[in-house]
Amino acid sequence: MSDEPTDGRANGRPEHGAGEEPTLTTRQGHPVPDNQNLRTVGNRGPTTLENYHFIEKITHFDRERIPERVVHARGAGAHGFFEAYGAVGDEPIARYTRAKLLQERGKRTPVFVRFSTVIHGGHSPETLRDPRGFAVKFYTEDGNWDLVGNNLNIFFIRDATKFPDLIHAFKPDPITNRQDPERIFDFIGNTPEAMHMITWLFSPWGIPATYREMHGSGVNTYKWVNAAGEGVLVKYHWDPKQGERNLTQGQAEEIQAKEFNHATLDLYEAIGRGDHPEWELQVQIMSDDEHPELDFDPLDDTKLWPTDRFPMRPVGRMVLDQNPADFFNEVEQVAFGTGVLVDGLDFSDDKMLQGRTFSYSDTQRHRVGANYLQLPVNSPKVSVHTNQRGGQMSYRVDLAPGQNPHVNYEPSVLGGLREAAAAGAPHQPHVEGRLVRAPIDRTNPYGQAGERYRSFEEWEREDLLANLISALQKCRPQIQERMVWHFAQCDPDYGRRVAEGIGLPVPDVASSAASQAVPAD
Repeated sequence: MSDEPTDGRANGRPEHGAGEEPTLTTRQGHPVPDNQNLRTVGNRGPTTLENYHFIEKITHFDRERIPERVVHARGAGAHGFFEAYGAVGDEPIARYTRAKLLQERGKRTPVFVRFSTVIHGGHSPETLRDPRGFAVKFYTEDGNWDLVGNNLNIFFIRDATKFPDLIHAFKPDPITNRQDPERIFDFIGNTPEAMHMITWLFSPWGIPATYREMHGSGVNTYKWVNAAGEGVLVKYHWDPKQGERNLTQGQAEEIQAKEFNHATLDLYEAIGRGDHPEWELQVQIMSDDEHPELDFDPLDDTKLWPTDRFPMRPVGRMVLDQNPADFFNEVEQVAFGTGVLVDGLDFSDDKMLQGRTFSYSDTQRHRVGANYLQLPVNSPKVSVHTNQRGGQMSYRVDLAPGQNPHVNYEPSVLGGLREAAAAGAPHQPHVEGRLVRAPIDRTNPYGQAGERYRSFEEWEREDLLANLISALQKCRPQIQERMVWHFAQCDPDYGRRVAEGIGLPVPDVASSAASQAVPAD
């Protein structure tokens, strides 16, 4: 006699009817009608804490791998210092921000930097095509500031609720455990905003030659706040003084055949011989409003701000001059978070930034432990006094001199901790709107991708096309057709050359652009 249930269930789960599409649900079994957009105040944000589906999704994602980082597992790091110029270009920096570490010319702040690859595991070759992480921890007099970004200035997606989906698509197949181009382009083909990042990634820029010769960017839009509480939007960029250098696929394969730790080795040996790498920190500044004159939303992290309108302005330099004393204790246990800001630095309503701000520190609490900030590489250089006690790995109580040890709460008149005096006027942006799940108004997924394609030198375009064609040849026809259609929207020559390379008809850009409809599967 069969043990199978007779109520239409198999293994205790409902069966789908013939021809019925399986429905996405939460882990509580709730159907998910919108898996594309966070719930925000208006379609530009900010986000709200009751995004239950997102919080459930991202907290599960943060805990998928133990103990290796889910992303950025393969990394190298070094100690150094940041030296402020005391100005932003030719203007006093106090006009824009009251952050203490930036005010005084020549002021030095200790830093620890971790470079990494994003998708692949801790022992993967450093020659693989992958964005590179560029994370800097500043040990300032006001506590730590983490500036977390990558080498390509932008990202694949603009809404944090899609982050687990993106990484799942790029990670190895859950059955075969191999990275599969079909999974990648299946996701990208249904996510047009990623075309800009894909154009960067499959070009030589997708494989930096070394960490020392790599550009860095904060990617997300932040804010600076001055003493009067006035805010401006800001983007951060690290310009390598060693120059920038990238590898073609062929060059990367030649290096990988001999040394798959080449970037880690290069950084370690350069610092060891006194050839200390240096970057200049440059910023772009924009007034804090919607900027309707632009054809994109300035909070969209799939877009670059045009430098002719928002020029790069230097604010300081960073030098790495000391190798780690212990790789695991420092490079592996260092923990960064986009929410780790000091006074004078603030958040924008960038949807990716707001989602990352929860996810990053939540990941560290899971991966390293609840008291990860007590580890030397993560601990601020200033005194720490909280009312937080116990927890995993706790090995000290951070009492202040004269603090009553019986009082671990605030407020109190019995000798407990007190609130700090305000350093300046609070930044109080006005927020008003309906709570909605909606994309931003100005998406423009193809404009900057096409500009990037046309800006490449011919050898860079040839490498880009060869890499895309090689990957797409492994995909099914409907995925190939969808991707070619997207490439053609970016630039007709882009679509034509990819189509010819994989043996597809050249798309009719005029008719497909007029319809504004992605080809059906």
